Amino acid sequence: MVYRKEYPRPQLVRKEWLNLNGAWQFEFDDENAGLKAKWFKKEKKFGRKIEVPFAFQAELSGINESTFHDWVWYRREVEIPKEMLGKQIFLHFGAVDYRAAVYVNEQLAGTHEGGHVSFSFNITDYLTGEKESIVIRVEDPSTDETIPRGKQFWLEESAGIWYTRTTGIWQTVWLEAVPITHLTKLRFTPNIDSGDIQIEFEVAGEFKGKKALIEISFKGSKIAEERIEIFDSFTKRSINLYNRQIFKAGYHHEGWNWSPETPNLFDVVIKIIDAEIVIDEITSYFGMRKIHTENGMVYLNNKPYYQKLVLDQGYWPQGLLTAPDDLDFKKDIELSKEMGFNGCRKHQKVEDPRFLYWADHLGFLVWGECAASPIYSEDAVARLTREWIEIIERDYNHPSIVTWVPINESWGVPNICNNEQQKHHSLAMYHLIHSLDPTRIVISNDGWEMTTTDICAIHNYNHGHKEELEKYEHFKHSLSTKEKLLMSRPAGKKIYTEGFDYQGEPILLTEFGGIGFKIGDATGWGYTSVSSEEDFVSDYERVMKGVYASRTIHGFCYTQLTDVEQEINGILTYDRKPKCDLKEIKRINNLWHIDTVE
Repeated sequence: MVYRKEYPRPQLVRKEWLNLNGAWQFEFDDENAGLKAKWFKKEKKFGRKIEVPFAFQAELSGINESTFHDWVWYRREVEIPKEMLGKQIFLHFGAVDYRAAVYVNEQLAGTHEGGHVSFSFNITDYLTGEKESIVIRVEDPSTDETIPRGKQFWLEESAGIWYTRTTGIWQTVWLEAVPITHLTKLRFTPNIDSGDIQIEFEVAGEFKGKKALIEISFKGSKIAEERIEIFDSFTKRSINLYNRQIFKAGYHHEGWNWSPETPNLFDVVIKIIDAEIVIDEITSYFGMRKIHTENGMVYLNNKPYYQKLVLDQGYWPQGLLTAPDDLDFKKDIELSKEMGFNGCRKHQKVEDPRFLYWADHLGFLVWGECAASPIYSEDAVARLTREWIEIIERDYNHPSIVTWVPINESWGVPNICNNEQQKHHSLAMYHLIHSLDPTRIVISNDGWEMTTTDICAIHNYNHGHKEELEKYEHFKHSLSTKEKLLMSRPAGKKIYTEGFDYQGEPILLTEFGGIGFKIGDATGWGYTSVSSEEDFVSDYERVMKGVYASRTIHGFCYTQLTDVEQEINGILTYDRKPKCDLKEIKRINNLWHIDTVE
């Protein structure tokens, strides 16, 4: 059985492609001898099999080993389909953790460092026209705390809030055939205030004398078409969509804008034409959406919007970071919406573009986060910076993403409170992301010890058990008073680091809850615990009423969607079974209404 058969790059789709998921030869290289011994040679055979795109630590890989193996090798022979021959052939990787070297027919086609985003190589010049040998060597230093690893533990056994590692290929591998002249980059920037969509694209190859045809449709009807003569490798155009029609612009209702309640999307076809012959064609989509902060609140499409988010670690029991099926992404979003959440914070993980595809289409806000390194070093800074540049380039077009979170709970900047260098890193990440993407909100250090930030994002698990009335009342009242909340010290940390203060940004409670509830044979922990479904619902309602009692909090992110390994503090079990009647969670989530906000 081949897993993950869907087209892997939903924002730039072509017809000619070949999925390379499935059985590959595989080998551990614990002595790091393979490179010197030239394991990339065709005569070298590997003794194991692995099911790509699952890491060897995952059950669905067919190996299912959690011990340290820092160097691994993959091999596969491929026949290029006849209809793809004669074009440029690109080899794409959804994600490979952490360093990858790719060999095609014994020649090094390219290298990549960074475990969380996509990369590709033009392998045309290395092909023979017969069976092609593809070999990948991966290095993933298990104990190196300077690489962005997120929840992947640097000890062999999972513990606390850290989980099983992911080494090697963990997203789809695929081939794509493109003409010599073809689109390479595509960026959509919506402006709902003017009704315009700004379109930027780049063309590789010989572009002189060629034209680009842009077609935009909404719900099956073509609404715009523009033919552009290409004069340079980069082209930028703005097209008005609302055409001076007030209801399209969202006055009195959502109109054509994108939101969780109305996930409107515009379909796009772009063709490169040479002498009236289409030589390249891609399909894509965008949403007209605006997110900004004003008057201490978050605004979605120029209206105050209360975000009801759920923390989502993006782990599955059989696949770890890799969803076994594309519909697993859809199911997680549907279950979240069924419970009354309107979005999620993807925690310490850059999620597969297919999750973002479903979030775009189903209407689900996403806070995008990257895996962090545990400690600070100059190498860690460089690695995180490179990853974020690639993240934003890959995911810029998804309307569901409304917030970027470069740092969480001072991970990677553990001494930020009194270390000027680490403060500068937090500021640098905040400004770097804004320089690359001016359309979204950026949080400098989610949880505490913030520097300059667009949202005051506070973590607080200090809600206690229902018997701890004094502790709970303090939690409730501290949430009700802005000054007390800003003076609080969750986990002993200041809300703002030394030298920085609250500047009127919206205050959101972005981690709290974590009620532990054991189902079946599960073992583990939560921040608090209950022993029955009735108590679980009651405790959830108690905590949420404490949040809703606040006149200063303008949104939340509850911990968490599912159990993960030793954590049993999800609303769902690790295999996505509800721990209670989800209608009750929705009822409680819907207790909030706009009148509760000052």
